[in-house]
Amino acid sequence: MSRRPTVLCVQHVAVEPPGGVAEAVRGAGLGLTVVRIDRGETVPRSAEGLAGLVVMGGPMGVPQADRHPRLKDELRLVESALKRSVPVLGICLGSQLLAAALGARVERGPRLELGWLPVSLEPEARQDPLFGPLPPELVALHWHGDVFDLPRGASSLARSSLTRHQAFRHGTAWGILFHLEADGAQVEAMARAFAEDLAEAGVSEDQLLGGARKHLAAARRLGRGLFDRWATLVEGG
Repeated sequence: MSRRPTVLCVQHVAVEPPGGVAEAVRGAGLGLTVVRIDRGETVPRSAEGLAGLVVMGGPMGVPQADRHPRLKDELRLVESALKRSVPVLGICLGSQLLAAALGARVERGPRLELGWLPVSLEPEARQDPLFGPLPPELVALHWHGDVFDLPRGASSLARSSLTRHQAFRHGTAWGILFHLEADGAQVEAMARAFAEDLAEAGVSEDQLLGGARKHLAAARRLGRGLFDRWATLVEGG
């Protein structure tokens, strides 16, 4: 019996699991292996043999790679996936790592972008295999301080009022700065784990959870469709 094609997921902290991405990957009949950076697990040196690569979010940033040396290991892995045309999905920190691996600048943004905020799709998103079915405007969970330039050769797919590039595509690699994978438990866990971020952004826990009650169900539906399309692309080779 042949081994199932396997997607590797890099998870940085307990409160930011693959969530809806994992549901889509498993729903497509693919195997899923999760490397837990927070547990000291080792990042593979190469993407050889992988059907797809997912890199999740976390409180560290690409500009802090000297303080978080495993980020350099992840950059090497993403570069390996890009060279082998292994489909990549980077979410939040993962999108920043993907941008950096493609040679783009990643830096601190003007302020934390945190809360349930609008996202507007760019015209090129209409022809994108993942973003094409999404509505022109949606509300998603944002939780990031770093931003990136658009990598050379990439298409910008979405923006917000604060951040010029919220999502992009480069070949079979997608970076998404906002969160469509989270469920209610994850939002609550992030609020507890990153209370200092809420204070810095001037967003109360009640505001965050109130936004989840209003917007989470729709965001999850959109996210599941997007992640299903990515998993189908991976499954199809």
